[in-house]
Amino acid sequence: MREGIHPEYRPVVFRDRAAGHAFLTRSTMTSEKTIEWEDGNTYPVVDVEISDASHPFYTGTARVLDTAGRVERFERRYGKQG
Repeated sequence: MREGIHPEYRPVVFRDRAAGHAFLTRSTMTSEKTIEWEDGNTYPVVDVEISDASHPFYTGTARVLDTAGRVERFERRYGKQG
């Protein structure tokens, strides 16, 4: 691998503001904002819109779409191709 072209990985806190959930991981992202973490160290913090704590798929609040009904309605409206 060529040296000097790869970004530096550092500890970063990602915070889901909607769910009040935060987690510490390694990332190449940077931020001007910082946060004091549970271990007493200060890390850059990146606010995210959605994470596993607020995503409907992971929280079990996902809606199931009636795809069979949609297909039947489409076939009634435009005729079945055969």
